[in-house]
Amino acid sequence: MTNIDSTARIEDGAVIGDDVTIGPFCTVGPNVTIGAGTRLISHVNLTGHTTIGESCTIHPFASLGGAPQSTGYKGEPTQLLIGNGCTIRENVTMNTGTVGGGGVTRVGDRGFFMAASHVGHDCIVGNDVIFANAATLGGHCEIGDFTFIGGMTVLQQFTRVGAQVMLGGISGVRDDVIPYALAAGIYAKLSGLNIVGMRRRKFTRERLNLVRSFFNDLFYSPGALADRLERVRPRTVEDPAIAEIVAFIDDGKRLGRRRRPLCSVAESALADDNDAEADA
Repeated sequence: MTNIDSTARIEDGAVIGDDVTIGPFCTVGPNVTIGAGTRLISHVNLTGHTTIGESCTIHPFASLGGAPQSTGYKGEPTQLLIGNGCTIRENVTMNTGTVGGGGVTRVGDRGFFMAASHVGHDCIVGNDVIFANAATLGGHCEIGDFTFIGGMTVLQQFTRVGAQVMLGGISGVRDDVIPYALAAGIYAKLSGLNIVGMRRRKFTRERLNLVRSFFNDLFYSPGALADRLERVRPRTVEDPAIAEIVAFIDDGKRLGRRRRPLCSVAESALADDNDAEADA
């Protein structure tokens, strides 16, 4: 049976599933749908055209479905869709989409969003992600499955992050991050592969060696990145993860210049050396 505290405010039109618990001082707007078994602990604000999946747990002072933080938004009925089994901790915010961005902000299943994390308008967030405290997505970001975003890390709008990536804490991410990567830094750079995450996803030693060899050839061998990419492209048949990385880079090229992949730490150091030599 659904359990709604007497202090909660549920507006006419809201759709509440079976076995939902709505705790003290929660507010649920008229265009909100809450899936079966979801629990709002207390002081939760659900507004806008928002759909919450089944078996989610939403902690106090989370605000989901608020208007996008976009100067182009004019009150259109855009959406926020959140999947099943998500844990949304205190003070998390997630905004609806904008018409120009497709109209939908989409969050997958089983996400764990720690306190004060934020999903901006028109973002697409995959399944089984973890956002540490105050991890923040600008608008139009895309986050792959099984990705971890460290505390106080910020992603610039339109950034793409592939599957099984780990982003270190207190990082600023301005460019795309290829699948399976490890990246960190005030202006984040690739520092290697997310070996721990890959092992958790049952990568064998042989697969890890193949992907590591491909990564080194792509980011640490001589020549421009475009030339290196063409040299390693035949290796996509060696492992599905290699094919996924190459496809991710190709998709970014089709989407435009600003969606280039992050460079490695070595490339960043080389660029700094070249700049210093030019200045001299």
